[in-house]
Amino acid sequence: MKPTTLLTLTTTALLASSALGAEGYTDTPMQPNGKWHVHDPARPLPKVITPGAAFSQLAAAPSDAIVLFDGKDFSKWKGRKGEVEWKIEDGYMETTRTGVIRTKDEFGDFQLHIEWATPVKVVGNGQGRGNNGVNIFGRYEIQVLDSYNNATYADGQAAAVYGQQPPLVNSSRPPGEWQTYDIIWETPRWDENKKLIKKAYVTVLHNGVVVHHRYELYGTTPYRALGNYNTPHPPKGPIELYEHGNPVRFRNIWIRPLGETDKPEPEVAGSPKPAN
Repeated sequence: MKPTTLLTLTTTALLASSALGAEGYTDTPMQPNGKWHVHDPARPLPKVITPGAAFSQLAAAPSDAIVLFDGKDFSKWKGRKGEVEWKIEDGYMETTRTGVIRTKDEFGDFQLHIEWATPVKVVGNGQGRGNNGVNIFGRYEIQVLDSYNNATYADGQAAAVYGQQPPLVNSSRPPGEWQTYDIIWETPRWDENKKLIKKAYVTVLHNGVVVHHRYELYGTTPYRALGNYNTPHPPKGPIELYEHGNPVRFRNIWIRPLGETDKPEPEVAGSPKPAN
């Protein structure tokens, strides 16, 4: 995700596309498909659709879900320096320029539900408008952004697999309205020799609309760079929510661990061995 401090920088690489009105870069690496640069301003934007009507009440979590945020406290979360310093009011949490937060627990394959909203008052444009993200294991990001009548590079708009794949359609609601992500995640795996044996896959529904259908990630999702699987990591990790200076709200967050990571894990070379 693009850091806030970089949003104000003007470089020769930051180009406005007159055709699309989108910001982006052409000095970044080419994606594996050989068609587009990472954050390419010329990459076609997804078709805009209108999602179904929003629920008037919060959707209840399934009985086997782990509730990560119920609008009352941060007991399931921690900040980078300890306690979470975001605010809670009216059943939602909101960013406060105090840094990224992450879950205390770690998860492998999962189904995640999260609801979010950008400010009613529109400030800024492109990546400077409601910028946040759901960052899986701190490595793989599903972008959060106000993408309602807001052009930016296609692989950085709301619901994009950041820097890799735009959503199939733009299913964004207007600023200030609550939006939902339902994310089904399959973690990557390595064998004991650090050889990749399974890539990561993700399915994402944005406001009830499928925008990624078991998309195969080609690696991590860094800013202005190609991701990869060069650094093996455990099959479980935390869920992060970003902080980029934009006031973004979150509520009704729950997760359901899926069965694949309940199986015995192949040992990654160099990993510490449990004590007998």
